[in-house]
Amino acid sequence: MVAACSAPASEDQGTPAGAESLRYGLAYTLSIEAEAQAIDVAVTVSQGRSLLREMRFDAPADRLSALDGDGEVRHDGGRVTWLPPETGGSLRWRIEVPSRRGDGGFDAWLDSRWGIFRAEDAIPRAATRTLRGAESTTSLKIEVPDGWSAVTEYAIDDGRYAVERPGRRFSQPAGWIAVGKLGVRRETVEGIPIAVAAPVGQSVRRMDILAMSNWVLPALVRLLPEPPTRITVIGAGDPMWRGGLSGPQSVFLHADRPMISENGTSTLVHELLHVSFGLASEPGYDWVVEGLAEFYSLELLRRSGTISERRYERSLESIAEWSQDAGVLCAPSSTGATTALAVTVFDALNRELAAKTDGAQSLDDVLYDLLESGGPVSLAELAEASGERIGGLPDALRSRRLPGCPALAADSSPGRN
Repeated sequence: MVAACSAPASEDQGTPAGAESLRYGLAYTLSIEAEAQAIDVAVTVSQGRSLLREMRFDAPADRLSALDGDGEVRHDGGRVTWLPPETGGSLRWRIEVPSRRGDGGFDAWLDSRWGIFRAEDAIPRAATRTLRGAESTTSLKIEVPDGWSAVTEYAIDDGRYAVERPGRRFSQPAGWIAVGKLGVRRETVEGIPIAVAAPVGQSVRRMDILAMSNWVLPALVRLLPEPPTRITVIGAGDPMWRGGLSGPQSVFLHADRPMISENGTSTLVHELLHVSFGLASEPGYDWVVEGLAEFYSLELLRRSGTISERRYERSLESIAEWSQDAGVLCAPSSTGATTALAVTVFDALNRELAAKTDGAQSLDDVLYDLLESGGPVSLAELAEASGERIGGLPDALRSRRLPGCPALAADSSPGRN
């Protein structure tokens, strides 16, 4: 779904005396219409005065219908603009759920038995205009047919999920949602609550997923400056896409995906790392984010003792062989072969950092810097974080090793490239 920026704009109308007066309620309700393969969505704003002045989002013309609401609602060229009444009101629409990926399978599905989709599939990402400093208190309710239940990344309280997006004044529900007759297994590992949910009869290995989490999460927690606060894993078989997809604090995993592939990597751990890292990439540098997730999926399996040192080295050899199919590294999106090439870059960088600092530095330290910066990553940020550890551009990041990537300013040593 095409989405607008979610960062709100504010108007300077003075600062009210009480911080509480800058809070407005934002209540989303998803009503599951299984037979129609659709969701009726309502968002209700509660405010004593005009704190939220405007909400804007892009609407998929082929899937969104029945748009109406209180106040002023404009729908022009796929762009929705809502000006709610000063004291609040509701906006409503219907969204068709099934969404097929370009490479086959669905990344959102709903039928008379079950549904799996992201909150973003039903609730387009919106931008807002508010009174300066105004913040939303957001909740989500999911109304399901009789006999069904729902699982999200959020904790439920009195029938509604409390939606918290730290650092954002305007919070919208996000992440994977499962509805239907569900089987759910829950556990707490290293202080992190984990839920594994799937429709009954979908052959999802819930206990295997919990077991894998028990093995690798201790190593993951030691790696990260701030581990995730919750993890939700949602699975299903066909017609869902046969792979893994991450969302905020949540993961989708197809029932046919093994816990560990023959080459020693793990789709589950790869997606858990995306959830935990929360990294985005600058255009053309998807390989950085994908490569880090794939490298550390293998690394955490080794550190946790899930695979042996010998298997780890054999896996790196297999990945290096696969990487020969990659044409370029810097591209709009990272293919399997491109990600394999990225893993070889990070393996070389990790070994170089250790060699040049007598083991005092590693890729862990560079990752820490990237996570602490919080912004989208690129080759320049990666090179800067690495270079600060060894006092110059690492050989592993010189242009001759990075096909299709622009040369860095520091990449000018004679005979290097």
